[in-house]
Amino acid sequence: MSEVDAKRHVEVAAEQAGERLDRVLAAALPDLSRTRLRGLIDAGHVRVDGKAVTQPSLRLKGGEKLDATVPPLLEPVPEAQDIPLAIVYEDGDLLVINKPAGLVVHPAVGSADGTLVNALLAHCGDSLSGIGGVRRPGIVHRIDKDTSGLIVVAKNDLAHAGLSVQFEAHTVDRAYEAVVWGAPYPRTGTITGNISRDPANRLRMAMARPGRGKTAVTHYRVLQTFDTIASHIECRLETGRTHQIRVHLGSIGHPLLGDPVYGRNPPKVGDVAPEVTDAIAALKGQALHARRIGFQHPRTGKNLVFEGELPSEFKQLLKSLEH
Repeated sequence: MSEVDAKRHVEVAAEQAGERLDRVLAAALPDLSRTRLRGLIDAGHVRVDGKAVTQPSLRLKGGEKLDATVPPLLEPVPEAQDIPLAIVYEDGDLLVINKPAGLVVHPAVGSADGTLVNALLAHCGDSLSGIGGVRRPGIVHRIDKDTSGLIVVAKNDLAHAGLSVQFEAHTVDRAYEAVVWGAPYPRTGTITGNISRDPANRLRMAMARPGRGKTAVTHYRVLQTFDTIASHIECRLETGRTHQIRVHLGSIGHPLLGDPVYGRNPPKVGDVAPEVTDAIAALKGQALHARRIGFQHPRTGKNLVFEGELPSEFKQLLKSLEH
């Protein structure tokens, strides 16, 4: 985007008679999100046959000429910071990052900088064409600070909108690997239970009382057991709630190893070898890794699937449990 206003011109087809202004513009300008287009209309940056309009719902008659003035992108509030990134895939629309444990995704209270967004602003630079009029990466899903693994990020409105639809429709293929205390039974199962804020601690999530919270479904299968001490499992998400895997596994009595929030009181599993205790202490977060993500590319429609290598400390934990 240049430093001056960009001009977009659209001619309304006869068969589009009766269509809303915002919908006609969205169809003609797919690189701009509907939110951005509505903002342009509200600000008087869209003209119909030379007359400024501020009604997104205006019904068109067909044959009109639309002119949209797109101001330069606002610079992001977060600072661009040169933070190393493990990039699994990148093109003009999106990136897939293998996020390390300990890295916060988005600036927030207590984490004003040093986040994935700060790193992406530095890495992407002018290749970001903006999300909602601001030059920033589009975060369509998040991974907890202390969880490692794959996260997909949009560079522009088209990618952001296309990915968001897939996450909302639960069509994104996501698989996690985890190490939990004990041996879940059955070895393959589904945990269903609504999740909401813990009323006793707003920093935690908890299983909600009937009729409350948001629906959450987690499918799991045991990959390997280590006597009765722990199990290496795979989890697949049908929904994507905050702390979903951690809450669900804790609810069935098998919290994650190293989880400082939901695993403080692990079940009695017998004697734990010193090397296992050391490996848990060496974890940079809970033993949870977003290993796989698959989605349809929002521009090309091609199905993409990516696998993220387990962190070294996760591998060391598994090795210590095998002895």
